[in-house]
Amino acid sequence: MASSSGKKRHDMEDETEEEEEEEEFEHFDDFTLASSWERFISEIEAVCRQWLAIGPKNLLEKGAVSLGEPKNLYKVKSELKYAMKSYCMEYYFEISNAVASSQSGKAVDWNFPLHDLQLSFGVKEFMVIAPQSASGVILDSPEASKLLSAVAIAFSNCSSLWPAFVPVHDPSRKAYIGIQNMGTVFTRRFEGDLIASQVPVKLMHLEGLYELFVSKFAFSSSDLATHFFRVHFTMKLTYKTLPYDDDDNERLKSESVIAESGEDNGGDNRNKLQWDDDCPWSEWYTAEDPVKAFELIVMWDEKIVESSMEMAEMENVSIHEAQKWFIVPEFTSYIAGDVMGYVVGFASQLRLLVNALAMSLEVKFMEDFVSAETPGSEKLKSSAVVPPPTVLDRVLKDLCHNGPEVISSESRHKSSRLIKGAPLETLFAQLCLHSLWFGDCNIRAIAVLWIEFIREVRWCWEESQPLPRMPVNGTVDLSTCLVNQKLQMLAICIEKKRQQQDSHQDGDNNSDSSSAVSTGVFNEDLSDPLKAKGGLVKESDSTSTSDGFHKSGATTNRFSSMPQRSVTSADLESLDHKRRGSAGVVESMMLLNSNTYMHAPFTLDPPLMTEDMHEERLRAVEVLGDSYNFSGQLEKDILSSDMSAFKAANPDAIFEDFIRWHSPKDWEEDESSKKKWPPGGRLSERMSDSGNSWRKIWNDAPPLPASEQKPLMDPNREGEKILHYLETVRPHQLLEQMVCTAFRAAADTLNQTSFGGLKHMTTKIDQLYLTIASALRPLQANKLPGDMEIIEDLKRLCVVFEHVEKLITLAASLHRKFLHAPRLAQSIFNDFFNFYVPKMGKGSLGGDANKEIKKEEVRVNERDVITSMFVQPSANQSWRKVLSMGNLLNGHEPILREIVFSLRDRVDSSYYAPGNRNPWSHEQEIETHRMYICGTSNDLRVALSVTSCD
Repeated sequence: MASSSGKKRHDMEDETEEEEEEEEFEHFDDFTLASSWERFISEIEAVCRQWLAIGPKNLLEKGAVSLGEPKNLYKVKSELKYAMKSYCMEYYFEISNAVASSQSGKAVDWNFPLHDLQLSFGVKEFMVIAPQSASGVILDSPEASKLLSAVAIAFSNCSSLWPAFVPVHDPSRKAYIGIQNMGTVFTRRFEGDLIASQVPVKLMHLEGLYELFVSKFAFSSSDLATHFFRVHFTMKLTYKTLPYDDDDNERLKSESVIAESGEDNGGDNRNKLQWDDDCPWSEWYTAEDPVKAFELIVMWDEKIVESSMEMAEMENVSIHEAQKWFIVPEFTSYIAGDVMGYVVGFASQLRLLVNALAMSLEVKFMEDFVSAETPGSEKLKSSAVVPPPTVLDRVLKDLCHNGPEVISSESRHKSSRLIKGAPLETLFAQLCLHSLWFGDCNIRAIAVLWIEFIREVRWCWEESQPLPRMPVNGTVDLSTCLVNQKLQMLAICIEKKRQQQDSHQDGDNNSDSSSAVSTGVFNEDLSDPLKAKGGLVKESDSTSTSDGFHKSGATTNRFSSMPQRSVTSADLESLDHKRRGSAGVVESMMLLNSNTYMHAPFTLDPPLMTEDMHEERLRAVEVLGDSYNFSGQLEKDILSSDMSAFKAANPDAIFEDFIRWHSPKDWEEDESSKKKWPPGGRLSERMSDSGNSWRKIWNDAPPLPASEQKPLMDPNREGEKILHYLETVRPHQLLEQMVCTAFRAAADTLNQTSFGGLKHMTTKIDQLYLTIASALRPLQANKLPGDMEIIEDLKRLCVVFEHVEKLITLAASLHRKFLHAPRLAQSIFNDFFNFYVPKMGKGSLGGDANKEIKKEEVRVNERDVITSMFVQPSANQSWRKVLSMGNLLNGHEPILREIVFSLRDRVDSSYYAPGNRNPWSHEQEIETHRMYICGTSNDLRVALSVTSCD
């Protein structure tokens, strides 16, 4: 029994092995007998099995390539050969499952970016096989069908559910045929094509497109009128604002040419308002609007349509009934792409000025660039354009005959003073800005302009005419460049010179009247108590007068902390001498030799000095020693003037009284003395020295009030010295200051732009000022001669300036367009800023902003602003004379209309193939017909997918 059972077991094992061997031979493919067609199918199947086994996530590690847009779509490819031809098979797949809308039977999501085939046929992952040729399409229909059949057989063998597509016909038609095994008894077939011309009028309207879709499943044309089909419908319309006319573009080009050449035909080149007419830079140039146009995208959610009449009504419905609005800006090429340095603006002209600075080192005087005797002048004349005299006259007239344009301190940037240039409203700053646009800003044109400018300045000096655009406030701003300081001082000298001339003329006519006026308040009659009280010094009264006299700082600078009181009648009656030039009483300070209060005198204003004069004075002090030894005549004159004024205001004063008022640190108070008068104390050791020069000057100083003294500054001598400096300044020193001032003035001009308070833009402007101040610091230290690295740094600064200028132009354009919808302006600018700024430091932007900037959703309360952008087009602006599509927006028809029709049905039982592990449940809804329509007024593209039971 045991042996019998063991024998049976052994026989059963042998039979099993034989069956397994037979099964292996059944699945063995003998390719020695297979045709090339069968081997081609097997190669397709092998590649598909490999990709299926690896999986999408692992394919990324195997070299799958991202398409960029959509961002989550990737592809991997393989090359195959059949019948002496090479084919490329590409598998497109997604990593995330976020796009449920692209699956069959689901409504399309217009918001999510999709591949063309995904949108056209409603698929998610798919395969494309095409010949490796120049066009990549198959022109032979039998070949396309045979290729698609091979792919279908291969996919069926490996149980792949991927849709497969083959491109056909001419490449411009973007036509495809395709097939997909649904894993059931159902199969989906795809077909898409394009009508590029002569689109039937019926198919330009929604009613005709609806009937085209219904005709794909209706049994006869009579069904269209008698039956109601529940068709799912969704639509997306794209509108575009009108761009600039060609005439506007040509006019803008001609203006740029005129600005560069300096020629003027006398006509009105600005006969039409520009978008930037109210922008601060419009005085100097017209910028191309960085926003070329806007695209408005309106979307309707999916709805069910049952008749063509509903579609006819849909064509006339207002787009305000659409559920979603989006706006997409279209930027001009110079701001959206890699174009740098080819647009006329401040940055381009500053670059030319830097080039002129580099050439300024070649000669010693500005006249050398104009003189015919200068070596190389012929070459310079041939390459450097100088505008005609009419343009030069117009520039000088604008500079020298226009009134000052004062800018409030609130509108001036806080970091502007860090740049050692002239303020924007001053004469030199305006000259620098004009030089940017004078000719092509070459060194020869700048020299011509400077020489004529100095001639005008000298005329103002000789004729005692006010220097335009220069304040006459009696101060010199040492934080500005030296040329501006010289012009400030010259303006003051002209004013003082004119006052002297007026005073002499009045003296000739009426000397008595002149004498009375000249003393004025400085020779007050202190016998009148009311007049004396009116002349008291207060802390706020220490200011310069219009006549050049200074209300002495006795109570403000030297004893500002001491209290003051009014003078009594008894004090005034006790005066034995006439007091002159008193500005008021210094409270609690009494003269040492008389029981009277000390009076603070009016003093002459100290002489004005520019930066180079201060440096000369300091050098003299360093060479000759202690300033109290009076190394210079100027210090002696100032001290003697103060002593004379003090003596006139205090007739009973002695040297010690003057020291107590003028130099309190040289008077040592006697704290033990409790007497009010005479006050206790003594001179310091330095002042008590017998050889002290101060006492000698005191003894020689006559008692004269400030009104009778000779001015400390001779305006005639100082004015001639200033003109000599301006006429003989070295070219590189002048160009250094012009570069600094031009950068500052250009930045100040752009800073006045109104852009709605965009935080990113404000931060970028702040950074620009600090960058300019840092880059120009070597010029302020006179380090330019021979150092060309500074020139290269300045050229790099011009690139930075151009970037910021672009951003300011864009911010201004968006602010004006979205004045009543600031949220949209901020969102669009922030998107562009985040794209643009990381690429600013690179040589190339490496992308197109028009492709990178996302669309912004428009809220309901912002729709009227967007609608107002679509103005009624004129006859020459219309793209078509006859509007043909419907759904008009202020006379604008859509530039693109996208529609998805779909028909759905239910499966009555569970159909699934052996390889499908996810059988459909009872009453599962499937999409039996789907049609994607994309059309304009000139073409129509239709993509159809049909699910059938094979």
